[in-house]
Amino acid sequence: MTRVIAGSLKGRRLLVPDEGVRPTSDKVREAIFSSLQSRFDFEGARVLDLFAGTGALGIEALSRGARFGALVESSPATARTLKKNIGSLSLTGNTQVVVRKVGSYLNDALAANRAQADSSSFDLVFLDPPYDLEGAEVDAALSDLANSGLLAPGAMVVIERPTKSTSPTWPEAIDEQLCRTYGDTTVWYGEMCR
Repeated sequence: MTRVIAGSLKGRRLLVPDEGVRPTSDKVREAIFSSLQSRFDFEGARVLDLFAGTGALGIEALSRGARFGALVESSPATARTLKKNIGSLSLTGNTQVVVRKVGSYLNDALAANRAQADSSSFDLVFLDPPYDLEGAEVDAALSDLANSGLLAPGAMVVIERPTKSTSPTWPEAIDEQLCRTYGDTTVWYGEMCR
């Protein structure tokens, strides 16, 4: 069972689709947010959750004070569960569920050539792709993200991958800050250059 760990929604349960989704464990999510707490102020932040799945990471940030969350999920079935989670937590007014592939979402942002610090840029981005996604695809998403105009200066980027995977290749625009391993999961933290 997956539940919100802290904040205004603490203890609330999240639905998980029957198959095809690996939600971030409560232990790893708690560690991620503990690491972020000293580096990041959630209050009023805009959050982008790529490969959202159940939305556990984006919802956790909203519970801790983020003002808006965009959750991108390619599977229509998983997105239906995600929308149920958003609805049951009364978050429909400050979230947007985008049902499309992450690459397509980022390519559209690149094509739109958004200004770096416009009001729709994000302060915190989670990339928690399926564990079987190739490292090169993760690197491409990270590169597209860095060039998309979606990141505010100083935005935090958090990547969750299996420990056995290769380290992500950080684009020049994002400085790697920290790497932590929790059992079979490794989490990398980066910061968008100011």
